[in-house]
Amino acid sequence: MSLIQTTGRLRYAAPLLLLVALAACSKQDEAAAPAAAPAAAPAAPPPPAVSAEVQAMDADSLRDAATKALRENRIYAPGGDNAMEYYLALRDKLPNDPGVTSALTDLMPYTLIAAEQSIAREEFTEAQRLSAIIQKADPKAPALPRLQQSIAAAQQAVAQRAVTDEAAKTKAAEDARLKEQQRLTQVAEQQRATEAAAAQQLAQQQEAARAEAARQETERQAAAQREAAERQAAAARAAAPAAAPSQALRAVSTPAPRYPPEALRSGTQGEVLVEITVGTDGSVTNARVVRATPARVFDREALNAVRRWRFEPVDAPVTTRRTIGFSPG
Repeated sequence: MSLIQTTGRLRYAAPLLLLVALAACSKQDEAAAPAAAPAAAPAAPPPPAVSAEVQAMDADSLRDAATKALRENRIYAPGGDNAMEYYLALRDKLPNDPGVTSALTDLMPYTLIAAEQSIAREEFTEAQRLSAIIQKADPKAPALPRLQQSIAAAQQAVAQRAVTDEAAKTKAAEDARLKEQQRLTQVAEQQRATEAAAAQQLAQQQEAARAEAARQETERQAAAQREAAERQAAAARAAAPAAAPSQALRAVSTPAPRYPPEALRSGTQGEVLVEITVGTDGSVTNARVVRATPARVFDREALNAVRRWRFEPVDAPVTTRRTIGFSPG
C-alpha cells in the first residue's frame, strides 16, 4: 500500500480515528499517570522531537513503522516509537511528499491535545517532548505559543506551590517545635510545683514533729516539776513533828476498819501508816497512805475507816499521821 493511499484513508477516517485515539491515549495516559511524579521543573532537557534511532531509519522502514503505529493508535507516544516521529523523519527524507505533509496535519490535533493533558498532569518533560514534535511539524502552528506559555506557567505554578508547601512545612515544623517546647515548659512547671508542694508538706510535717516533741518535753518537765514538788512536800511533812498537831486533836469517833475477808481467811496481819488532814469542823478532808505492810492489802479499808473519823472542831486544818494495825486475833 502506498503512502498516498494510507494518507487518504487516514483523512476519511480522521473523525472516527480522532475519537478512538483520544480514548485510547487518554486511558494510556491515565494508566501512566500514577508513575509520573509532579516536578517543579524538568530534571533534564526534554528529548528531541525525533529520536536518533528513528532518524537513522530508511524511508521504507519509516513508512511501515508509521502505518503500524497508526494501526495500533501510537500516534504520539511512546517516545521513539510513534506515528508523528516516523512521519517527521520521513518528511526530512521526502520533503515534497504531500502524503507525509497531510498525515502530519491530520495527526497534529491529537498531539496538541496530548500535550495539554500532560500539562494538566504536570508531566512537563512529556509536554515539552510533544511541544517539540508540534514545533518541528509546524513551527508556525497557532497553538504553539499558547502551549509553550502554558508549560512555562504551569512549571512556575508548580515551583511556587513547592515553595509554598515548603514554607507551610517549615511553619508546621516550627509550630510543632513551639508546641512541644510549651508542653515541656508546662511539664517542668508542674514538676516544680509538685516538688514545691512536697517540700512544703515535708516542712509542715517536720514542724509538726518539732512542735509535738516540744509539747512532750514541756509535759515531761511539768511532770518532773510536779513530782519534785510532791517529793519536797512529802519531805517537809515527814520532817515536821507529828506529835504537836496530834496533841491538838481530840477524837470524837474513830471507828475501826473492816478486816479484808481474804486477809482474814489467810490470817494475814499488817499495818498502814496514813496521813490525814482534819478540817476546822473536825471531819477528815483528805487522807492518803504513806506506808503499808504488806503493800496494797489493807490500804483501802484503812482509808475508808479514817475518812469516817470525827474530831472536835479546831481553829485551823491540822495534818497528822496515824498507824492502823490489822490483826486477825
